[in-house]
Amino acid sequence: MHQLNLNNESEPASMNTSGQGFSAAVPLEIGGWNWGAFFLTWIWGIGNNVWLSLLALIPVPFAGLVISIILGIKGNEWAWQHKKWDSVEQFQRRQRIWMYWGIAAFIAPFVFILGLLLIMVGILGYYDYIRW
Repeated sequence: MHQLNLNNESEPASMNTSGQGFSAAVPLEIGGWNWGAFFLTWIWGIGNNVWLSLLALIPVPFAGLVISIILGIKGNEWAWQHKKWDSVEQFQRRQRIWMYWGIAAFIAPFVFILGLLLIMVGILGYYDYIRW
């Protein structure tokens, strides 16, 4: 038979502290590097209520890179503390989606430039400006 806990105390591991600000306890499972925060900085910050990420928009040399690195390191912690999440699993799923979009946003310009170069070479070859 299941015993009732009359102390009215909940275990720290099962307690959801998300969305309670900087004083919120962060579960160990969500630690680590956040690629979505690193690649998408201020966009990720708006989506996760981490307004400090808007500092990446300051037009100072290397400010964006510094903020990206800080968000990569502290992003999971700050996202947990500043937005209410249903569970650690939901948090991890959402951050994984942010990671996929961040990697795609990083790779997309390279694919676009490669595509343009291939089109230009094809056009130049078609009009015999380039001889094979």
